Amino acid sequence: MPQQSTWRRAAGLAVLTGWMTMAGPLAQAACLSDAEVTRLVASLQVRRQVDTPEGLSAADAACTRAKFNASLEAAHGRPVGYKAGLTNPAVQKRFQATAPVWGALYAPMLLKDGAIVDPAFGARPLFEADLLVRVSNARINQARSVEDVLQSIDQVIPFIELPDLMVDTPAKINGHVLAAVNVGARYGVVGTPIPVQRTAEFSQALRDMQVVVSGNGAELDRGRGSDVLEHPLNAVVWLAQALQADGVKLKVGDVLSLGSFSKLMPPKPGLAVQVRYNGLPGNPAVQVQFR
Repeated sequence: MPQQSTWRRAAGLAVLTGWMTMAGPLAQAACLSDAEVTRLVASLQVRRQVDTPEGLSAADAACTRAKFNASLEAAHGRPVGYKAGLTNPAVQKRFQATAPVWGALYAPMLLKDGAIVDPAFGARPLFEADLLVRVSNARINQARSVEDVLQSIDQVIPFIELPDLMVDTPAKINGHVLAAVNVGARYGVVGTPIPVQRTAEFSQALRDMQVVVSGNGAELDRGRGSDVLEHPLNAVVWLAQALQADGVKLKVGDVLSLGSFSKLMPPKPGLAVQVRYNGLPGNPAVQVQFR
C-alpha cells in the first residue's frame, strides 16, 4: 500500500491518546470530541468504516475538521495543498449539499502517474476525474475571477482522486459530514504538469475540455470543464475565499484540487483507469492501476 508507514504513525498517535479504549457511536449534533476524532484517524489508518456523524452544523464540521487535520499534520507534516469538494452540481445533489466544502492535502497522499494501488485502499474507496493547479503568486488569495486566478497559477496538472468516504452509511453523508472528515482525502494520482498560458484561449480550453474516464480501454464516464462551477478556475476563487474565512492563506507552491469532472466510481481488482483531458494542449492523460 503506498505510503502505509505514515498512516501507521497517525494510528500510533491515536492509540497513544486512548482510542483503543473508546467505545460507542460518534457524538451527534456537535463538534466531535478529541477522543472521537482520534478514533476517526485510527479508523482511517486501518481502513475501518466509522459511524456516520449526524446533525452536524457548519460550525461543528469546521471544528471537527480542524481537529482531524491537526492529527494528520502531526503525522504527515504541513499541508502541501487543499481540495475543493462538491464543486459539481451533480455531486452536490448526491450528497444533499448546496455549496462546496474544503479539505487539506498532505504529501503522502500524492502518488505518481501510473501508480499501482490496492483497490481496497480505504474503508469506502472510490475514484474520480479531478484536476490540480499550482499556485505561483500569493495574490491568488485576493482572486475574484477566473482571470485573476489565471495570473496566479503556473501549472495545470491531470489528477485522479482516490477518496475514502470512510463512513458506514453513505446515504447519511451530507456536505457537513464531508467537511468534517476532510472531504474524504486519501490519495490521488498526479500526472505531468501542463504550463499555464495566461490567455483567453487557454481559459476557454479549460472551460470547454472534455474529460474522459476509461477503464481497461472502455469509456466509463465523461464530463466537461464547465461542470465544475461553470469554469474549473471558479473553484479556486471559492477555495481561496473559504480558506481565508477559516484563517488559512494559500502560498506559492500549494496544489489545489478543483473537484469532480465525473461520477464517483468504486475501484476493482485489475482495473486500469485513464483520465484524458481532450482540448487542453496535447490532450494530456493520467493513469492508475488497481492491482
